[in-house]
Amino acid sequence: MLDIAFARTALPKSGALALLAHEGEKPSGLWQQADEATGGTIARALEVASFKGAKGKTVSILAPGAGIARVVVVGLGKPAEIDERVLNEAGGAVAAAMAGEAVAAVAVGTLTAAQAADIAVGAALKAYRFDRYRTTEKAEDKPKLTKLSVLTADAAKARAAWERGKAVAEGVFLTRDLVSEPPNVLTPAEMAKRCEKLAELGLKVEVLGPKELQKLGFGAMLGVSQGSVNEPRMVVMHWNGAGGGKGKDKEKPVVFVGKGVTFDTGGISIKPAGGMEDMKWDMAGAGTVVGLMATLAGRKAKVDAIGLVGLVENMPSGSAQRPGDVVKSYSGQTIEVINTDAEGRLVLCDVLYYAQEKYDPKFMVDLATLTGAIIIGLGHEHAGLFSNDDTLSQRLHEAGKATGEKVWRMPLDDAYDKQLRSEIADMKNIGGRPAGSITAAQFIQRFVNKKPWAHLDIAGMAWSGKDSPCVPKGATAFGVRLLDRLVADHYEG
Repeated sequence: MLDIAFARTALPKSGALALLAHEGEKPSGLWQQADEATGGTIARALEVASFKGAKGKTVSILAPGAGIARVVVVGLGKPAEIDERVLNEAGGAVAAAMAGEAVAAVAVGTLTAAQAADIAVGAALKAYRFDRYRTTEKAEDKPKLTKLSVLTADAAKARAAWERGKAVAEGVFLTRDLVSEPPNVLTPAEMAKRCEKLAELGLKVEVLGPKELQKLGFGAMLGVSQGSVNEPRMVVMHWNGAGGGKGKDKEKPVVFVGKGVTFDTGGISIKPAGGMEDMKWDMAGAGTVVGLMATLAGRKAKVDAIGLVGLVENMPSGSAQRPGDVVKSYSGQTIEVINTDAEGRLVLCDVLYYAQEKYDPKFMVDLATLTGAIIIGLGHEHAGLFSNDDTLSQRLHEAGKATGEKVWRMPLDDAYDKQLRSEIADMKNIGGRPAGSITAAQFIQRFVNKKPWAHLDIAGMAWSGKDSPCVPKGATAFGVRLLDRLVADHYEG
């Protein structure tokens, strides 16, 4: 992680400096000092660039004088419209602009200590890079920025606020690392081992292997994994941050469930070869749940939370599940498998039914890279949100707006269930091309037993083909900040 430090406001004598500008406000304080020290260079450069402090706008000035290598001015927009998301994105812009500098500082001006920490979080998120397998990269091609000092009037309070933000960033990075790993490394067994390491943060971690899953009757999940030599796992992570309680005083936990297909060939219903390498991130829903649980433990969230991930590999082989097979799920309901590439819902249905039966949760949220259809509908701007609970749905929507991890509610209706009718079993695992994301959610809903529940289809959000303000190209960890905000705003004691 980028080394973040907090210091009292003072003009640095060397290195690079970032300044934050409010739209419509005149520069003051350190801004004026920097301009005077550089002989008015900053003011002249901003005038030439017609810079007014608009949100997202930046101006970079090389070697302005006074020993400063670079000055970057970042617009925050109108003061009344500044929120956590704006500040995170401004911090990301600072990190991106300073990537070529070894050491940099950002002066936050009149921002509060908490807002200064928000700037730091954005910078840290943007500076992430997955470098584990690079061996020949030239030094000049690597980002140089290793340390960012945040200059603020109350460094001590900002540092305290950063501790929470740091825990969030570390959870995001864990998810990004997991999703970025190649599938020959991150098998179900290996991912389960990495989950076990979260015990160091105070989580209780249980791992169930194929024998335990067979004994439980996880027929749907086991059917997906039967074609692979890499055996399945289910991992259950417990965070008891609310202090538990007994009897009437015991709080119901909040529960998060993730689809963890560590590689998805489609099975016998095999995918086209082009782009199949992307299916290493078909475990992104599980990756998000792991990162979220690490975040809640890392910041000592005052909530009882349980994260469950179903981990499988979907491969074609002589032992693989066939189109036309019928499997019996943990719930007792039978499923005719029409398409073996509609496997994620088969994993989720067993894990979700187990979760609601065993833990009687306050609510359940599942995350899955479930359907290509959601990308057709929403592109790469929103995750699909399906829910049987209006309050939970609205809270997720608000958390998405606050963090920039946006969701859009899609319909659920009994009429779509007709597409799942089977001639020989309780249901089919697909409902055909029309409304593919909706029928997938309708399938999953059959296994939540009317508990408050939301399903997030993150197929369009788990991996990014372009850079964005707080997310470098690659694994996004979509959902970690969203769900952490949901918990922080509504479910902590």
